[in-house]
Amino acid sequence: MSLFWRIFALNALVLGLATALLLWAPVTVSVPVLLTEAVILVGGLGVMLVANAALLRIGLAPLERLTRLMTTVDLLRPGQRLPGPPGQGGVAELISTFNDMLERLETERATSSARALSAQEAERRRIAQELHDEVGQSMTAVLLTLKRLADQSPEPLRAEVRQAQETTRESLDEVRRLARRLRPGVLEDLGLVSALTALSSDFATHTGLRIERDFDAALPALARETELVLYRVAQEGLTNIARHAEAENVRLAVRRAPGAVVLSIADDGRGTGLAREGAGIRGMRERALLIGATLDIAPDGAGGTRVSLSVPDGSAPVPAVSAGTARAGKEVA
Repeated sequence: MSLFWRIFALNALVLGLATALLLWAPVTVSVPVLLTEAVILVGGLGVMLVANAALLRIGLAPLERLTRLMTTVDLLRPGQRLPGPPGQGGVAELISTFNDMLERLETERATSSARALSAQEAERRRIAQELHDEVGQSMTAVLLTLKRLADQSPEPLRAEVRQAQETTRESLDEVRRLARRLRPGVLEDLGLVSALTALSSDFATHTGLRIERDFDAALPALARETELVLYRVAQEGLTNIARHAEAENVRLAVRRAPGAVVLSIADDGRGTGLAREGAGIRGMRERALLIGATLDIAPDGAGGTRVSLSVPDGSAPVPAVSAGTARAGKEVA
């Protein structure tokens, strides 16, 4: 039944009942109207309005649920659907069409995000390569020149040249660090555990955070795109902690769960896990969508925030990485 006929039928039902009561009830209307007759008529009108409102509320309830979903739906949290009412009426068709639209938008969003993130990773690799090849080599040449000048300069100028040499060396180290963050070569060469170990050690050195690592000794073989998503989510999570959490201790873990691999980052900062999501967290959600993972951000028992990324696992476990290339198990940076 269409919405028009549904509302028409509800109103006809109420009016029909009111007419039947007037016909069968021993009630007459005098001229002028008596007080008791007015009370009966007003009471009947009130009952009719209440019954009409209740029936309309029941009939329009699916539309109210649809409105609430439309105001809260987020394409970065896929799977939000509204069960339609039974039958093939207009409301059921509207809800079905809306669910189909959400399905199409989620697919298009995932496709466009994949293209955008792929282009972003390519641009990061290009910038990292240029920093390493162009800027890094130029600064290395400057360092050699300054060393030669320091050896040839008289004593009053030698200290200043040494200072310039030290500043240039620090800048070169920073350029190399930025290049490693833009293009995690260790991820491609040595795998996820080694890359996360290097990442956490770098953050611990430059931010003063005490980072405890807990990596399972035998993780399943993951696709290259999946490992990159895990690495980027860990990178963004540590960056958010360093910028906003005011934390002292961080626990970075990669654990094997039934049918999944779970990356978790927990801190003891001032976050509650309920703050407004910024561009960094939404970027993590977009990356999670690419591999069908689930990202959960919630308060941690220690008073901070816990970020968990659960990646579906369809692979068999592989032997642990050797101790020479990665440090598995619990350790602190």
